[in-house]
Amino acid sequence: MSEPNPIETWLTDMDGVLVHEEHPIPGAAEFIDALKASGLQFMVLTNNSIYTPRDLRARLLASGIDVPEKAIWTSALATAKFLEDQRPGGSAYVVGEAGLTTALHDIGYVMTDRDPDYVVLGETRTYSFEAITRAVRLIEGGARFIATNPDPSGPSQQGTLPATGSVAALISTATGRKPYYIGKPNPLMMRSALNRLEAHSETTVMVGDRMDTDIVSGLEAGLRTILVMTGSTRPHQVESFPYRPTRVVDSVADLVPLVEERAPARSSQEQARPTEQPA
Repeated sequence: MSEPNPIETWLTDMDGVLVHEEHPIPGAAEFIDALKASGLQFMVLTNNSIYTPRDLRARLLASGIDVPEKAIWTSALATAKFLEDQRPGGSAYVVGEAGLTTALHDIGYVMTDRDPDYVVLGETRTYSFEAITRAVRLIEGGARFIATNPDPSGPSQQGTLPATGSVAALISTATGRKPYYIGKPNPLMMRSALNRLEAHSETTVMVGDRMDTDIVSGLEAGLRTILVMTGSTRPHQVESFPYRPTRVVDSVADLVPLVEERAPARSSQEQARPTEQPA
């Protein structure tokens, strides 16, 4: 990480980097604490559209990781931002849960199954044949097809679950229409997070556990990238990709010294004061 531009902003994936399901990855809490103490900007990104940032903050806090609500950016929020930019005050038929419906309500969208501007597909644990059939017919009727992320499956304590990408494939097969995916690996999600922080790609680093989503989207957004070995991509798989991360480390625990090293120098008066922790 010897590039001339200093690191001023950190983006990091959540699952596989900070937690496995409900279990914290060693060093994750210390990594977030170091970011908060440093004064550097940071944001935790997730393709999961089920939960609101408040929900995710509570889930992380239960794992001992204290991430401020405002520092969580989901594919649902990125989708809402995209729709707000594309068609302000529009309407959507939504297949998803609170994280997605709340994000769309917050931008003033109307949820409807009558001639909506968009069909928006997100993550849910209760996909119904009726809802999927309705989505198919609305798309055939002219609704534009948006999906929060292309992940084909997700983990659970009971095993693999079909995720947004799999259900999107079902709808695409029935309609002949492919969705526009907002979440990773679309670099749009990184760009929307940078815009929210008013940060610049040249001074931002992305930390992820997957070469085919986190690293490639960070690369395409113009960021430096760090791959951790605590998630999906294994060490022997890295060389099989036609692109490389800027750095590969065992876990986020290895990044704590880097955060502290790159933190802006504080005055002696500031150092004497205890660091305020965001609510």
